[in-house]
Amino acid sequence: MRYAVNVPNFAEYADVRAAAALAAEAEAAGWDGFFVWDHIVYAKEQRLPVADPWILLAAVALATERLRLGPMVAPLARRRPWKVARETVTLDHLSGGRLILGVGLGTPAADEYGAFGEPTDPRVRAAMLDEALEVLTLLWSGETVSFHGEHYRLDEVAFRPTPVQRPRIPIFVAGAWPRRAPLRRAARFDGVVPLKVAADGDLGPLTADDLGELLATVRAHRPGGGPFEVMVGGETPGGDLAAALAVVEPLAEAGMTWWTESLEPRRGGLEEMRARVRQGPPRR
Repeated sequence: MRYAVNVPNFAEYADVRAAAALAAEAEAAGWDGFFVWDHIVYAKEQRLPVADPWILLAAVALATERLRLGPMVAPLARRRPWKVARETVTLDHLSGGRLILGVGLGTPAADEYGAFGEPTDPRVRAAMLDEALEVLTLLWSGETVSFHGEHYRLDEVAFRPTPVQRPRIPIFVAGAWPRRAPLRRAARFDGVVPLKVAADGDLGPLTADDLGELLATVRAHRPGGGPFEVMVGGETPGGDLAAALAVVEPLAEAGMTWWTESLEPRRGGLEEMRARVRQGPPRR
């Protein structure tokens, strides 16, 4: 089991120096990863300050030595995949091979896509995500490659350098449980970042039973087997190890390999969240 901190790239965390300092504190406190959200406006009516996640992650890479890091998650459908290929390889080199690329469709679609004239239809964005992932992996190879899809095109392009990590930068795919299509996508890569969607559309906590069923779906579409990461997010109380373990351990027994402590602004301000980070992950 590994433990990470997961922070937004807006509000107080839009201060890149403060976010990088928090990452350094997380490393000192024994966390294993530091992941950031990827939003352009998040909720445009709130007019929040927002930081570019790639610049934020570059600062985190320079402020730390051990932490895995990355966007959790990057909505590839609103980014040009060849630009993401350059950014991810540069960040992989800067961090010494510590990058994990989380990908998904991105929400809220009306603000993050529609406000800029981008497609909001989830089927279109899913098709763009699948093509973008193919383009990314081709460009990471360093070979001269071509690709002609519905949304993207490459004509005999070679990108150098290649990533530090082999065979490539790990890709974790986000998806809303119980929807199956994101799980089929995740099964082709290295990990899954599931969120649970209730009948009323609200997000809720995943249970161990949910996770067991979810992983059975992934395995059905991953016949070759091999290592596969499962990243679940939520909240644990820092001052009560028994209560924190009661949250984390059933999920770990069901197959979770990463717990990400969500530092959402509704939990409190940056100083309050720094206190939680300093308390460290809920390990025995």
